[in-house]
Amino acid sequence: MDGSPQNAQPVCGEQVLELLNCTIESPYDKDKCQRLLDSLRQCVTNKKVKKFFLAEPSIGKPEGSNEKRN
Repeated sequence: MDGSPQNAQPVCGEQVLELLNCTIESPYDKDKCQRLLDSLRQCVTNKKVKKFFLAEPSIGKPEGSNEKRN
């Protein structure tokens, strides 16, 4: 199913990954990372993102442990 949350592409996910990967490159290219940060900023502004969060892996969770978090 393409509409399921597991298959959904995170908003601005590509920009986030590019920026994170830039930070670990050697040698570190500060100008490149700054451009990627600007690209991420533009994406979140355009998509009106209010907050990012990391999804918790569901592997190994017992069934019925789908607690809602507020």
